[in-house]
Amino acid sequence: MSIDAVAERRIPILIAQEIQARPEQVAAAVKLLDEGATVPFVARYRKEVTGGLDDTQLRALADRLGYLRELNDRRGVILASITEQGKLTPDLEKAIAGAETKSALEDIYLPYKPKRRTRAMIARENGLEPLAQAILADRQADPETLAAGYLSENVPDVKSALDGARDIIGENLSENADLLGRLREFLMREAQVTSKVIDGQEAAGAKYSDYFDQSEAWATIPSHRALAMFRGRNEGILQVDIVVDADAAPGQNRAEQMVAATLQTAGNGPGDQWLRKMAGFVWRVKLHISLSIDLLTELRRRAEEDAINVFARNLKDLLLAAPAGAKATLGLDPGIRTGVKCAVVDATGKLLETATIYPFQPKNDVRGAQATLAELIARHKVDLIAIGNGTASRETEKLVGDLLGLMRSAKKPTKVVVSEAGASVYSASELAAQEFPGLDVSLRGAVSIARRLQDPLAELVKIEPKSIGVGQYQHDVDQRRLGKSLDAVVEDAVNAVGVDVNTASAPLLARVAGIGPGLSDAIVAHRDINGAFRSRKELLKVARLGPKAFEQCAGFLRITDGAEPLDASSVHPEAYDVARKIVAACGRDLRTLMGDPAPLKRLDAADFVTDSFGLPTVRDILSELEKPGRDPRPEFKTATFTDGVNEITDLKPGMLLEGTVTNVAAFGAFVDIGVHQDGLVHVSQIADRFVKDPHEVVKAGDVVKVRVTEVDVPRKRIGLSMKKDAGRGSDRGDRPQRDTGPRGGAPRSGNTGPRGGKSAPPRQNDMGGLGAALLDAMRKK
Repeated sequence: MSIDAVAERRIPILIAQEIQARPEQVAAAVKLLDEGATVPFVARYRKEVTGGLDDTQLRALADRLGYLRELNDRRGVILASITEQGKLTPDLEKAIAGAETKSALEDIYLPYKPKRRTRAMIARENGLEPLAQAILADRQADPETLAAGYLSENVPDVKSALDGARDIIGENLSENADLLGRLREFLMREAQVTSKVIDGQEAAGAKYSDYFDQSEAWATIPSHRALAMFRGRNEGILQVDIVVDADAAPGQNRAEQMVAATLQTAGNGPGDQWLRKMAGFVWRVKLHISLSIDLLTELRRRAEEDAINVFARNLKDLLLAAPAGAKATLGLDPGIRTGVKCAVVDATGKLLETATIYPFQPKNDVRGAQATLAELIARHKVDLIAIGNGTASRETEKLVGDLLGLMRSAKKPTKVVVSEAGASVYSASELAAQEFPGLDVSLRGAVSIARRLQDPLAELVKIEPKSIGVGQYQHDVDQRRLGKSLDAVVEDAVNAVGVDVNTASAPLLARVAGIGPGLSDAIVAHRDINGAFRSRKELLKVARLGPKAFEQCAGFLRITDGAEPLDASSVHPEAYDVARKIVAACGRDLRTLMGDPAPLKRLDAADFVTDSFGLPTVRDILSELEKPGRDPRPEFKTATFTDGVNEITDLKPGMLLEGTVTNVAAFGAFVDIGVHQDGLVHVSQIADRFVKDPHEVVKAGDVVKVRVTEVDVPRKRIGLSMKKDAGRGSDRGDRPQRDTGPRGGAPRSGNTGPRGGKSAPPRQNDMGGLGAALLDAMRKK
């Protein structure tokens, strides 16, 4: 069996260890993915095949599978190269086959990698290879005496000869895979990441002052601090290095000693002494530089992975936020000089009417604004009023509150402040232009705000995930990896909820497993021409939607009030016969049984297991029949902002307020309390117990009670606490003072770009803790 085949067979074993599964589960999942199955489909409808791997495990599996297959491809290229050189030995072949990381594989390949002409090559051409061997062989001989015998036209003196010998031995050391591996492991355990300000950049890089003389262990440095250092380096403010034993005396640096030990220099002969000095030179000039690059690259990868995971978790929470439901909604996009943009949508999200009101400076037409709002509410029987959380949000909320107070109707609309995150991106997008070709860009934002209150998921899928703005250092990470991760989050969220095929937009349908942009457009076009789908089977009439795509998507698409009651559920069409047997066992009609769990609870799932459908699928069917089409999202609720608290100047330490979590990072959670900039609940203040990860306690969209602990009006800093006993002020000894990122890095989440008449804010939340680095980060909306 070839090495490639052996390596491919080992993949399930390696992945199984990482995702805590059995190799046979991984092998089954890999086979399904290779056959074109999607992660949501495999997670939901192939539990028997994979042994119940969930979507998180499957995403990790798919990512790792790609890495290991790239590794195998590289392994094949390296084997071919060394074989062509005629240098492949059984031991070398075994080492290549056993390499489990790309770095380990490249270490092995280094001596055989085609390279430009090096100093060592020149030394060998000049006949100095025997001198290098002689020094290594006889440690009692004086290297200078040995070198005197190798002088020539190209080697004029002893120093030149010894320099050549050093180059030859140094190159051999720098290509020693075992030594490189041991040094890399040592540095990963012991090295420090240091940052220092570049001379003359102190003023320009003031926001990086926490990193002007910083040192942290490579193994444990938090991702946001590592990314802050990298950003400072990229901006020419900081110098970032990998250091070990920085204060060690000459010859006492442990890395140098490891290099010297490889040459067996424990003796005290002239050769040993020369080789020890040479080992120090090789460490400083060759190995330290190359390994530092490796470690900094790995640190960036690790930090970016953490940052991407933070963004992904926040995005998932936002997408799966509670929908307010299908109700007529008035969306308000607040603005001061440019006015408040208004848009009314019906229960399905269809735009009914737009208007612009000017209740603030310079017109101050409060009465006219309220009259217009009252007319819109009455004319369209508005149930909800969605108010964007940007500039003039609280002023607009007060305007609406005063209006509702004047209304005599028993049933008044409910006002809700919602995140504007990404609304400006959608407004200027090609999709928005197609949807509302004659509508002003600024008014499209009001439509988006209204719709995202009705159904956050359905509206947010229209926006590129990176533009939603709930990330940490999102602009500093690998954009391809970020995009891939966020797309996976959106896909999983959409398929977890399910999609009504007769009302969904093309962007929403495109996120359904097995569909994509092309088929989603075809489905909408078919729907427009032929009317609503009456059954899932009718999807097969859509152009280019074949059996494989139908298999992947059918279970996630819903058809309500159709010809087949099961089409409104998540039961896959392939399992309808099992569902009907369950119904028959209950002695009930399917339509009366669905939603009435009593008869179903008396059944034993094992009685309905078949060769094709095992116990997990049967249990899923029973659960779905109990509550068909259930929405996994929580019940809708919203924070109630405290009257009279509209600006940061209204805040006082000790105030107990209600707010909405807008963003969660490794160092804490940002909470909107209605004063135009978020406050920070540091991780040390999230609970009365120790919390390592804020996501353990809160997620984006949560409504929480917070107490004000710090207010710094000039620098717009708000400190909050969720602890029960948080009334003793802000002198918290348990808060890490250096858990910070660069100051002035970003505003609160939700401000992602320029809006009509609004200033364009900087990038998203990129900050650390509640120290000096956050002072300017939480800026006005």
